[in-house]
Amino acid sequence: MRPEHWLYTIPLRLRSLFRWAQADQELDDELREHLERKTEEYVAQGMTQEEAHRRARLDLGGIEQTKEKCRDARRVNWIQDFVQDLRFGTRTLRKSPGFTIVAVLTLALGIGANTAIFSILNAVLLRNLPVKNPKELVLLGTGRGQGSTGGVDDVLYSYRFYEELAKRNQVFSETSAMMSVLFDGMHGRVEGSASLEPMNVQLVSGTYFSMLGVEPILGREFTKLDDEPLGAQAIAMISYSWWTRRFARDPAVIGKTIAIGPTLYSIVGVTAGNFSGTTVGESPDVWIPLSMQKQVSPGWNGLEDRWWDSLYILARLKPGVSVAQAEAGINVLAKAIWRDFAGPVIPPHRQRNIDEAWIPLTSAARGLSELREYSLPLQILLVVVALVLLIACANIANLLLARTANRQREIAVRTAVGAGRARVFRQLLTESLLLACLGGVLGLLFASWASRAILVWISAGPESLPLNIAPDVRLLAFTFLISLVTALLFGTLPALRSTHVNLTDAFKSGRGAAALGVRSRFSSALIVSQVALSFVLLIGAGLFLRTLVNLTRVNRGFDEKEVVLFSIDPPALGYELDSRLVNLYQQLEQRIAAEPGVRADSVSLSTFNQGTWRTPVSVLGATPNAGDNPHVIHNAVGAGYFATMGIPLLIGRTFGPQDAATSPKVAVINETMARIYFPGGSPIGRRFGIESDSAHAADFEVIGVVKDAKYESLDERPQPGAYYLYSQVLKHFYYDFEVRYSGDPHAIIPEVRSAAASVDPSLPLVYQGTLSEQVHRSVASQSLTARLSAFFGFLAVFLASIGIYGLMSYGVTRRTNEIGIRVALGAPRSRVFWMILRDGLLFASTGLALGVPIALAAGRLVSSMLFSIKPSDPATMVVAATLLVVLNVAAGYLPARRAMRVDPMVALRYE
Repeated sequence: MRPEHWLYTIPLRLRSLFRWAQADQELDDELREHLERKTEEYVAQGMTQEEAHRRARLDLGGIEQTKEKCRDARRVNWIQDFVQDLRFGTRTLRKSPGFTIVAVLTLALGIGANTAIFSILNAVLLRNLPVKNPKELVLLGTGRGQGSTGGVDDVLYSYRFYEELAKRNQVFSETSAMMSVLFDGMHGRVEGSASLEPMNVQLVSGTYFSMLGVEPILGREFTKLDDEPLGAQAIAMISYSWWTRRFARDPAVIGKTIAIGPTLYSIVGVTAGNFSGTTVGESPDVWIPLSMQKQVSPGWNGLEDRWWDSLYILARLKPGVSVAQAEAGINVLAKAIWRDFAGPVIPPHRQRNIDEAWIPLTSAARGLSELREYSLPLQILLVVVALVLLIACANIANLLLARTANRQREIAVRTAVGAGRARVFRQLLTESLLLACLGGVLGLLFASWASRAILVWISAGPESLPLNIAPDVRLLAFTFLISLVTALLFGTLPALRSTHVNLTDAFKSGRGAAALGVRSRFSSALIVSQVALSFVLLIGAGLFLRTLVNLTRVNRGFDEKEVVLFSIDPPALGYELDSRLVNLYQQLEQRIAAEPGVRADSVSLSTFNQGTWRTPVSVLGATPNAGDNPHVIHNAVGAGYFATMGIPLLIGRTFGPQDAATSPKVAVINETMARIYFPGGSPIGRRFGIESDSAHAADFEVIGVVKDAKYESLDERPQPGAYYLYSQVLKHFYYDFEVRYSGDPHAIIPEVRSAAASVDPSLPLVYQGTLSEQVHRSVASQSLTARLSAFFGFLAVFLASIGIYGLMSYGVTRRTNEIGIRVALGAPRSRVFWMILRDGLLFASTGLALGVPIALAAGRLVSSMLFSIKPSDPATMVVAATLLVVLNVAAGYLPARRAMRVDPMVALRYE
C-alpha cells in the first residue's frame, strides 16, 4: 500500500473513532449532496422530480446501507460496536444491582487475593534491583545458609579471599563485598543530638556502589581508596529514607557526623530514593566501608583472618562472558586461593574440602533475601487463591445462566430482528468483561490492604517488612490478565448457551423445557466441580494446619514460657573486649536477678532462631576426623543459662562460681555431641577444642552434659552443641539477656530497664519480645500457609454451598408444578423433602469422588512442606469430607423445606 494512502486513511480512521458523530454528519452531508446531484442529472434528462429522486436512491443503493459500507471501509466499526456493547452492558447491570454487587464483590475477593499474593511474590522473586544492568550481576554461591570459620564455604567468604579474587580474576569487570549481617541493633549519636538512637548499619566494600551503578543524589559515593585500612577515613553514606525521616531532606547533611562508639563518621553522600540495598526485606540506614570494621565491631577479626567467612561477594560479568564460563574460571581461581591460604602443608581434611568445593554463580539481578524461604509457601498460596477464583467463576457462571434464562425473550427479539449469534454472544461477553473489570479495580484496592497485612504477619511485629510492594507494570499486567481470563472463564459458556434460543418457546409465556434441562445439566457440572475443588482446598488446609500443630508440639528442649529477651549495645558507649565488658554483663545479671518478679536470668551469644556459631572441633586423644563428623554449634552463655532456659542437666554439673574468667576453660555439651564425639564412655573430664586443628584439642574440659535443645528451627534434627562461659571466650560484644519472670511480662520490662540504668544510665537497652514470640516467629512461614489456606479453604466451601443453595432453589422453582402434582396425588411431604435433599447429597458425593484423587496427587506435591503427617492422612480426609457433606446438606435444607411446603392448588396453577 502506498504511503500517501496511509496519510489519508489513518487520520480518517482516527477521526471516525474519536469524533464519530462529526464523521457521521460529514458522511450524511456528502451522501445527500451526491443524491441531490444525481437527482438534478435525471431531472435534466426529462424525469419528474419524484422519479429522478427515486432513481438516484436506487443507484446509490440506499442511504443507510451505503453509510454502513463506508463505516465498514474505515475498519473502526468493531470499536464503535464495542462501545455500544459497553453502554448497553452498563445499563443492563445497573438494572440488576443485587446481581452486580454480589458478582463484583465475589470477583474482587478472588482477583484481589491473587493480586495480593502475586505482589509479594513479585517483590521477593521477580522485581529487579534498581541498579545498572541488573542481569549482569552475579552472587558467588547460593546466598543461603551460614558461613564458617575454618572450612571451605560456598555461601560466605573472607575479606582476604575477596581481595585475592578481585585482583586475580579474569571474568568479572567489577567486584564488591558486603557483610552478611545487617547491624540492626546498633546505636549512635547524630551531630547536634545528645541522645543515642537506633540505626541499621551495613558494612560494604568501597566498590559497592560503583559496581552497582548507584549514584548518590547528594555528595559522593565510596571509592576503592576507602578500602585501604591505613588511609581510610571514618566516612558513611546514608539512605534516602533515613535522610527523609531523620534529617527532613536537609541538603546540609553532607559533612555532619554520626558517633558510633568512640568513632565519628562523616556523612559523605545520600543514596538514590529507589535504592535500599541489595538484600530484599532489609533497609540499611547507614553504609560504612568494610575497612572500618574494627571500629564498628572490634570483636570481629574479619580483615585479617583468611578463613573467617562472613562476606557476600557480588560481581559484574565482563561483556561476552557467560555465567558458565565465569563459574568454571572462578572455581579454578578459588581453589588456588584456598591452597595458598592453607600453606605448603595442607591438612588432609582441608585438602579434601578444597577438592570437593564448588562455587555456583547465582543471578543477583533480584538481590538477596532470607524472605525467599517464603517463596514456596507463596507459590502454594497462589495456587490456592487461583482455585478459589475458579470456584467463584463457577458460581458467577451459574448466576449468569439463571439470569440469561430470564432474558430469553429479549435475546429472541434481538435475534428475530436480525442480530446474529456472534453479535449476541459478543454483547453478553462484554457484560462479563465489565463485571471482571469492576472486580479487578476493587481487587487492586483489596490487594493493597491484604499484601500489607501479610507483610505484618510475616514480620511477626507491629510494622511490616520494608518490602517494595508498590504496583508496577508487571503487577498491573497480572491483574488485567487475570481479570480478562476470569471474564472468559465465567462468561463464555453462559453466553454460548444463551445464543441457542428457540424462538417459538421463547415467545411463549413459559420457558422451554429443553433449554432448562441443558442449563440444569451444565449448572450441575459446575456445582460438582466446585465441590471437588473445595475438597482439595480443605485437604490442603487440614494438612498445613496439622503441620503447624505438630511443630508447636515439638519438644524444644527448653521452656519458652515466661521468658523475656533484651539486648544492649556496649560499643555505643565505648566498651571494648576486655574485663570492663565482662564486668558490665555480670553486674547487669546481678542487678536484674535482684528485681522482684525475676526468677532467673542469664546472657547468651544467640537464642533460638537468631543465628548460630558453628565450626569443627578436635577431641584430645581422638583421631582427627573433622571432615567426617558434623560441625558443632557453639554458644557463649552465663552461669545461670540452663536454669533460665529450663534445659535439664543429664550428667555432671553446669557452670558455677568456681568457673571464673581466669579459671581453666570448661564446657557443657549436649547429648548429641556426647554421642558423636565421645562414644563408648562418659565425656566428663574429656577435653576438646573449637578448632579442627589438634593443637587446640585441649582447650576445654567437659564438665556436664545437658539435654538436646533446638537451635535454628523446630523441625531440625538433633545437632551437636557446646556451651561455654562468655567470660572465658569473650569474642563478641553483643549478647542477649534471657529473663525468666513471674506474672505480667509488661510489668517486668520497666524493672529490667531500671536495673540496667542503675549500672549505666546511658546504656541502650532494646526489648526483643518474649521467647514464646521468638518460637512463634520461627514458624511464621508455616503459620502463614496454614492460616491463609484454611481461610481460603472455608471461603471455597462457603462459595460452593451458596452455589448448591442457588441451584437447588432454582430447581425447586422450576419443579413447582411437578411437586404440586406429587403432593396432590398423595406423596408424603417428607418424601418430597428427601427427594430435593437427595440432589444436594448427590452433588457432594460426586464432588468428593472427583476430589479424592486430585487431593492425593496435590498432597504429594506439597509433601516437603509437611511435618509429621502423610499427604494421604485418613483423619484429615474424613474430617474434610464430613465438613463438606454437612455444609452441602445445610445448603440444601432450605430449598428442600420450601419444596415440602408447596401448596398443591398454587403449584397446579404455576406456569
